[in-house]
Amino acid sequence: MKQIAIFGAGGFGREVAMLIEQINQKQKIWNIAGFYDDGVTVGEELYGYKVLGGVQQLNDYSEELFVVFALGDPKIKKSVISKIDNTKLCYPALIHPSVLMGDKDVIIGEGSIITAGNILTVNINIGSHVILNLACTVGHDTNIADYCSFMPSVNISGEVEIGECVYVGTGAKIINQLEIGENTIVGAGAVVSKTLPANCTAVGIPAKPIKFHD
Repeated sequence: MKQIAIFGAGGFGREVAMLIEQINQKQKIWNIAGFYDDGVTVGEELYGYKVLGGVQQLNDYSEELFVVFALGDPKIKKSVISKIDNTKLCYPALIHPSVLMGDKDVIIGEGSIITAGNILTVNINIGSHVILNLACTVGHDTNIADYCSFMPSVNISGEVEIGECVYVGTGAKIINQLEIGENTIVGAGAVVSKTLPANCTAVGIPAKPIKFHD
């Protein structure tokens, strides 16, 4: 079995540990080494697994290790990953056994996490270190760039273009043939019916930008 560690020891990190255990129920692939998190005391036990260190300890790791980043905030996720320079580390895509996914040109990048209940149809390109939390749907011909995070029950219609580091809150809906610019935040329950620019926070029905940020 392959050694895997989870960076991020919060609630979603524990959910990712559960996801890995459920993958192993179908096919024994992974041995969970533990968590890494710079904000938690080394040796603390969470969900039955110990915290082994932080970024420095990962960079010092001397053997092959698979790592996934269970960090919901796209900018924090990108920042943490940028500090990792250990060539011994590998970043697997984790896909829950319950995910329904077309076999026609669905591409999922390294380190991405697809949790239980997701539906991905056809001709979809998902970048690296993307999170699709519980029960999301992604329609045909959609492209999602790196580091994006989608909270539970997000519905993405077909032919949508989503830029890097986008965060979409629980229950939001994105209508077909739209674009969402990089670093944009879409609030929970929003309905995106028009293209959104980069670097904004958009909320409401229909979703409208209420502020812009760096």
